[in-house]
Amino acid sequence: MSCSSSITAMKKVVQQLWLEGGPNLVSQAAADLKQFCLQNSQHDPLLTGVSSSTNPFRPQKVCSFL
Repeated sequence: MSCSSSITAMKKVVQQLWLEGGPNLVSQAAADLKQFCLQNSQHDPLLTGVSSSTNPFRPQKVCSFL
């Protein structure tokens, strides 16, 4: 078996493996990501909001000494 025919054969095997396993792996990764997001949604400040007392980016109060 020559080098070029060996490479061609390997490319065909890789392509076949990707076709057989690729969509299932993507589906599983998407399902895992969805599950993670749903489990941690109660701790996500973009979904639940941030209370004004714990918000480090709230506008600072003006000093009234002057």
